[in-house]
Amino acid sequence: MRIGIDIGGTNIRMALVDNGKIAKRISEPCKADQREEIVIEHLKGMLKQIFLPSVESIGIGVPSVVDAELGIVYDVMNIPSWKEVHLKEILEKEFKIPVHVNNDCNCFVYGEHCFGKCNQFKDTLGITLGTGLGCAIIINNVLYNGSNTGAGEICDIPYLKHNYEYYCSTPFFVKENNTNAKELFEKACRDDTQALNLWNEFGSHVGNMIKMVLYAYDPQCIVMGGSIVKAYLFFEKAMRKSLETFAYPKTIRKIKIFCSEVEDAALLGAAMLG
Repeated sequence: MRIGIDIGGTNIRMALVDNGKIAKRISEPCKADQREEIVIEHLKGMLKQIFLPSVESIGIGVPSVVDAELGIVYDVMNIPSWKEVHLKEILEKEFKIPVHVNNDCNCFVYGEHCFGKCNQFKDTLGITLGTGLGCAIIINNVLYNGSNTGAGEICDIPYLKHNYEYYCSTPFFVKENNTNAKELFEKACRDDTQALNLWNEFGSHVGNMIKMVLYAYDPQCIVMGGSIVKAYLFFEKAMRKSLETFAYPKTIRKIKIFCSEVEDAALLGAAMLG
């Protein structure tokens, strides 16, 4: 019995996980604009709602750089007051069980590795396309953090006039094209030509991003998640067309690319930390 937690600027979600199955889940709006201690007390209160004496550990995914060994969270995205939070120490003192903290995208790919289609591969790369661009790495069946839990932070790598995140997540729609992914998805479902063309352009950028990570990591499979992946049907063709220019055709023939089918992969991955 474990607890998995996914902390976001909008919501805090957590689940009681029993033998890899979610037995209970709760979600509440995050008090992201409040002081550090108020957010922490809110987190503790939620935990008390689902905590049981049989729970062996707590795992937490946070959208930030994390000292995974010490469980310290730095500069959490969308929670301005969380500049340096010793989350592991705080929660272990309160609940008297091991607490493991990691990046939220790392938790997503670890959940996919444990429970999704990627569990048949030892080297997996996970990509999340949503408000931002996330990436995480499994090497030889082990989550690879890097020395600062920053491995896979591809979002800020320069690309065209900005960076990969700008062209492969929400900014592409909002800042570059004055629309949003949800609206564009709905228009594409109605065969709107302009929307379909924009999804093709987006797919080309995603393909270029995938080529970059293939050069860097050469995984056996890639699993994609995040809210924008709901529109995969509309950008997959352009994405794969872009991959045809990769320097090593055999790599493209071998690489497996999946869309996530694991419900609450980030919660499950957080629960499995440690």
